[in-house]
Amino acid sequence: MGNEADNQAGDSAGTVTSETIELLRRHTSVRQYQDRPVSEAQLAAIVGAAQMASTSSNVQAYSVIAVRDAALKQQLSALSGNQAYIEQCPVFLVWCADLYRLRGAAAAHGDGGETYEDTTEQLLVATIDAALAAQNAAVAAESLGLGIVYIGGVRNNSAELSQLLGLPELVYPVFGMCLGYPAGVNGLRPRLPLKAVLHHERYDAAAQPEQVALYDDAYTAYMHERTGGKQAVAWSATMAQRLAQPVRLHMQDFLRARGFMRR
Repeated sequence: MGNEADNQAGDSAGTVTSETIELLRRHTSVRQYQDRPVSEAQLAAIVGAAQMASTSSNVQAYSVIAVRDAALKQQLSALSGNQAYIEQCPVFLVWCADLYRLRGAAAAHGDGGETYEDTTEQLLVATIDAALAAQNAAVAAESLGLGIVYIGGVRNNSAELSQLLGLPELVYPVFGMCLGYPAGVNGLRPRLPLKAVLHHERYDAAAQPEQVALYDDAYTAYMHERTGGKQAVAWSATMAQRLAQPVRLHMQDFLRARGFMRR
C-alpha cells in the first residue's frame, strides 16, 4: 500500500496532488550552497535511491563519481566553464554512462565471438540509464532538504575530464550534479504549457505554435520580474539563439574514440 498522503485527490475541479507531486513541483536549480557537509550516510541513501530507477533490461549501465576534494573540484570547475558552484558545493557528482562494467561482466560468459557494446543503441541505453538514476537522486536529495543543479559543462572538455577522473573506455561523463544545502534558491521557473508536451493518441503538431506563444508570454513576464526589468526575452527567441550556436561539436569524435557509437 502506498502512503495515504500520496494518494489524496485534490480539489473538486479535478486537480490531483500528493506530497511527492508537490515536492517535484517545487524543484529549482540551486547555485548557492551553505558551508555544511553532506554526510556519507546521506550520499549513500541518495545514490541507493538512484539505483532503484528504471533501467533497460537491468543493465544498470551507469556509474557516479562523488568528488569532495577541493583541489579536484577546482580542476573540474575549470574544465566545465568555471562554474563557481562546482567548487562551492560540498559534493560534486559526475554521472557517467558506463558500458565498461557490462562488457567485463559479460566477457566471462562469451565464446569469443563478436559483441555489440559499441553500437549507438547501447550508447542510448547507457545515457538514458544515467539520466533516470540521476533524477531519482535529485528527488531523493530534495526530500532530505538538499538542493542540486545539473552541470552539462562536464562535456566541454570531455577527454581531459575523463582522464582526470580515470574513466576507462566505454565510460563517458553525461553531466555533473552539485549537491548540498541551499544558501539561496531561485523562484520557480515556468514550464511549457501541459498541452505543449502532453499529446493524446498521436502527436499534435498543429497545437505547437499556439502553445509556444502562450509560453513566450509567461516566460517573458517571469524574466522581467526576475531581472527587475533588465531582461524580458521570449523563450522562443532564446531557443533561436541557442540553436544558432555550435555547441560541443567534439562529442561525436570523442564518443567514438571512447568506444561508443561505432555502429
